[in-house]
Amino acid sequence: MTSGQTHPDPLRVDGRLVRRLLAGRFPQWSQLPVERFPSGGTVNAMYRLGDDMVVRLPLVEGGAGDVRAEREWLPRLSPLLPTAVPEVLGTSEPAAGYPWPWSVYRWLPGELPEAGALTEPALLAGDLAGFVRAMRAVTLRGAPAAYRGGPLATLDEATRAAIEELRGLPEEGVDCDALIAVWEDALRAPEWAGPPVWLHADLMPGNLLVTDGRLSSVIDFGCMGVGDPACDLFPAWNLLPAGARELFREALDVDEATWRRGRARALSQAVIALPDHRDTNPAMAGNARHVVRAVLAETR
Repeated sequence: MTSGQTHPDPLRVDGRLVRRLLAGRFPQWSQLPVERFPSGGTVNAMYRLGDDMVVRLPLVEGGAGDVRAEREWLPRLSPLLPTAVPEVLGTSEPAAGYPWPWSVYRWLPGELPEAGALTEPALLAGDLAGFVRAMRAVTLRGAPAAYRGGPLATLDEATRAAIEELRGLPEEGVDCDALIAVWEDALRAPEWAGPPVWLHADLMPGNLLVTDGRLSSVIDFGCMGVGDPACDLFPAWNLLPAGARELFREALDVDEATWRRGRARALSQAVIALPDHRDTNPAMAGNARHVVRAVLAETR
């Protein structure tokens, strides 16, 4: 998935490249079926490898750092979390004309949840809160700073610019003045005064897997690190309906200032993603529209 940041043109990869890479680094797996797995993400390509594995290759240079971070931290985080996370089975450095490190992971079963189509929203809200609580309780030292985990004001320029870009897209039907009001209200909220906490920092629907309506896995930890706990409140607006949203908040005992910052962070991610992806990534643009609607409905 992605955090809503704008990326340069992605590298082109295909099944033939994946097979060359596997033959050079993991010949024991090179004869298994390889099939591109459709994804709404913009940072990595995913190729199903046989029945039980997946190859993950960065499409942009920034994704290479995500691969290295997952290699370092996922084995240490996994035993501390209540939900399955990606397990790295093999790693490789650049080879065969491919410029960045890449990895093979164990395949995690499940389906991507869809806002408005959840079968167990209240139970899913509890599962998500349990995952966020467990992340916050991690005490591993040496963590990187989470992507967009710093003060809300660091997002001000990009967020305002994105809202103004949306103002120039009247067909989107966005009340940009109302969005500015929500954003400015959050900027007036007190910043997080406690120590930085561990965060996934990209809890988008595309990074969650559900089975029978319940959270079964959380994937794509490329943005993880420590920062403002408001960063992991995204599912309140990008996935959960109003009633389950309140359950999520109660389970995490979120104070008013943190809730306002979390809502604004979700909004920032959405308004930056929507103009960038409205013509190229229907899933991401659709979720961004959902966030905008959810935020405005909650604040009116």
